[in-house]
Amino acid sequence: MTVEGIVPTDPSVLDATRPVLRARAPLRISFAGGGTDVSPFPEREGGAVLSATISSFAYATLRPRRDGRITVQSLDFGTSIGFDVDDPVEFDGELDLPKAAIARIRDMGGAMPTGGFDLFLHTQAPPGSGLGSSSAVMVAVIDLVAQHCGVDLTPYEIAELAYRLEREDLAIPGGSQDQYAASFGGFNYIEFRPDQVIVNPLRVRDATVHELEHNMLLAFTGRTRVSDHIIADQRSRYETGNADALEGLRAQKELAELMKVALVRGEVDHFGRLLGQAWAEKRKMSSRISTPLIDDAVTAALGCGALGGKVTGAGGGGHLIFVCEFERKHVVADTLLEMGLTLSEITFSKDGVTTWRGQH
Repeated sequence: MTVEGIVPTDPSVLDATRPVLRARAPLRISFAGGGTDVSPFPEREGGAVLSATISSFAYATLRPRRDGRITVQSLDFGTSIGFDVDDPVEFDGELDLPKAAIARIRDMGGAMPTGGFDLFLHTQAPPGSGLGSSSAVMVAVIDLVAQHCGVDLTPYEIAELAYRLEREDLAIPGGSQDQYAASFGGFNYIEFRPDQVIVNPLRVRDATVHELEHNMLLAFTGRTRVSDHIIADQRSRYETGNADALEGLRAQKELAELMKVALVRGEVDHFGRLLGQAWAEKRKMSSRISTPLIDDAVTAALGCGALGGKVTGAGGGGHLIFVCEFERKHVVADTLLEMGLTLSEITFSKDGVTTWRGQH
């Protein structure tokens, strides 16, 4: 298996008789319940997460070859790998997520074409941004390669396979909300039971969605994070019976339910205030979730017109979300910009992972 930078493929090895396939899977923001999807909490107490997908995506393109090679090129990491169709896959830290997806689908009985293919990957948010980008990449690759091989997977099967590959095969610490959000898309209340995951799509009125988009801000701290140590600390505190961790996780679950009700009832201001409560409870789960910059940003935003705000993701960096009073949103934005954060508007995406035919 070779590792190299991004290099163009020799056009003579491409197979123009087979279709180019493209896929995209949405990134997500998590409102409440994050952490209750991380083992062993769901197995012991059952978890619940309220999240929504946004109009930022992980993209993947599959272009057939006819020389028996598979290449994977990541624009996010500026690297590529290559191996023969029948080669055993080595997990060596170089693009292991897509390699795991390719290997598993190859072993599922799908008709992996002997000619091979090029796989191009890129996302609209950096890894470690707190928007579930890694899992969105995995979901996109699974759906793309499965369709190329004639394997038809349901959204549940895609999400469950992505979870097993990330958490079990590759032993990457984390929960399971991101895989289901990327697979299904939209506003979802996701229940994590000991023996199954249930995705409950929410019927949120268009007016409520528009109001949220109008009143919300997405703020990037400028710092990506590796969530492994945060999740390990959270798990350790839960397993040893730390009172704050127990209280924070159980409150997260309750707040996910309360925020779901506020959302479907169209109570945006109440939803925003509950978002602030969700952050207060999330901070109890691990001392590593927040940072001085995050604390300062949330405090400053609340002081000038935000109803509530929190980290979306494991914490330690990445993105923050805020729900603001509509006439004060610009003041909150100016305050956060002065603190060095990068802001963007939020638009929500109703669709989960989608695959279509492209052009050579």
